[in-house]
Amino acid sequence: MLGNYFYHERIRKSVAVFGSLFNNIFIVRKNSDGTVRNTQRVPLSYAPKDKYLERIRANANLDTDTNLAIRLPRMSFEIISLVYATERQLNKMNNIKRAVVTNDDIQKKIQQGVPYTINFQLNLYARNQDDALQIIEQILPTFAPQYTISIKPFSDVSDYIEDVPITLMGVLYNDDYEGALDQRRVIQYQLDFEMYCTFYGPINTQSIIRSAGVNTYMIDSANDLTGNLVSTLTVVPNPLGANPDSDFGFSTTITLAGDG
Repeated sequence: MLGNYFYHERIRKSVAVFGSLFNNIFIVRKNSDGTVRNTQRVPLSYAPKDKYLERIRANANLDTDTNLAIRLPRMSFEIISLVYATERQLNKMNNIKRAVVTNDDIQKKIQQGVPYTINFQLNLYARNQDDALQIIEQILPTFAPQYTISIKPFSDVSDYIEDVPITLMGVLYNDDYEGALDQRRVIQYQLDFEMYCTFYGPINTQSIIRSAGVNTYMIDSANDLTGNLVSTLTVVPNPLGANPDSDFGFSTTITLAGDG
């Protein structure tokens, strides 16, 4: 079974969608009279929290160290874990089917997906509390505590859309202010999210059933069906060339034995 190559980029798309929610956040710095001094976009990248903190602390002395330090504020996010979501598993017989545009007799078939929950951690780093609070207040109102977006999980099935909830699970705060007063202060907020993700198998093709027939027999005392055909019932879609996604009915024909 394994070894049939397919790749729907489900994790990659999830990372891209999650990151796109936070890649357009700004902070505004003002003078004492309330006039705007500058507006700064908060950088966002996919990176572990420990790596960022290590780089920030590597340039701790703001007066004598002339090396380029990481500019704050900034944000980073990463995947913490993937957990199978038993409560969201649907019946495996509920397959996804779509017609093939270039062939009326073939349809695409995708087996019911396997649900997982991706746990993301978003970290923001700031030098002062006002910058951090500006960022936090631009994020929290969006999640109450859930925000749902719609995505297209398959590049080959463009009309299939999936709703993906993203839930804010909690916020942690840490003020890293150790050492002398001239050393760099790092205020950190950690936001934990859960994002639904469904993994699908390969996209297969199968023939479209356009006719179903049932034969009716009269069983004799010897339970022999030979020569005892009574009628044939045939059901076809109406119109005959309808595809699985169109609106159509059915035509039923009953043919009695001996009527040809």
